[in-house]
Amino acid sequence: MAAAPRAFANPAHPNAAELLASLPRLRRYARALRRNDEDADDLLQDTLERAWSRARLWQGVGDMRTWLFSIMHNLHVDALRRGRLDTVDLDEQTPEVPVAPTQGQILVLRDLDAALAALPAEQREVLLLTALDGLAYAEIAQALGIPIGTVMSRLSRGRERLRGLM
Repeated sequence: MAAAPRAFANPAHPNAAELLASLPRLRRYARALRRNDEDADDLLQDTLERAWSRARLWQGVGDMRTWLFSIMHNLHVDALRRGRLDTVDLDEQTPEVPVAPTQGQILVLRDLDAALAALPAEQREVLLLTALDGLAYAEIAQALGIPIGTVMSRLSRGRERLRGLM
């Protein structure tokens, strides 16, 4: 009779549950950064792969969620610098929606989405981490690798600009 493989005998890493609990927020942030479901899923997968390959560092991580957001942010910025983000050119051949939506909420969300897209990436990232994920200023500063004063400044400027665009 064959023995059970050793890989299944080992218990899961103690911080694995914390990593799994962060998945919905990470996916939401990835979708906001990439604005495309497939690209967002790729970014999330790359983030999880990077985090899992560095599981030995988890003991030194104070806040798993902040650490994961930091990894995702850095991967996104690296992709922007390399120009690896997939883009779709819009031209006259792109079909338009034949009927404008009549629901007020849909229009407001569309306007908000367009206004967020018009913000500089630095302001948009801080706004999303604050509003969507409820991170504290210190957590955002740690995740993005910037001083807390810069977080507050970007957030203030982003909110003001968003008000103007809306």
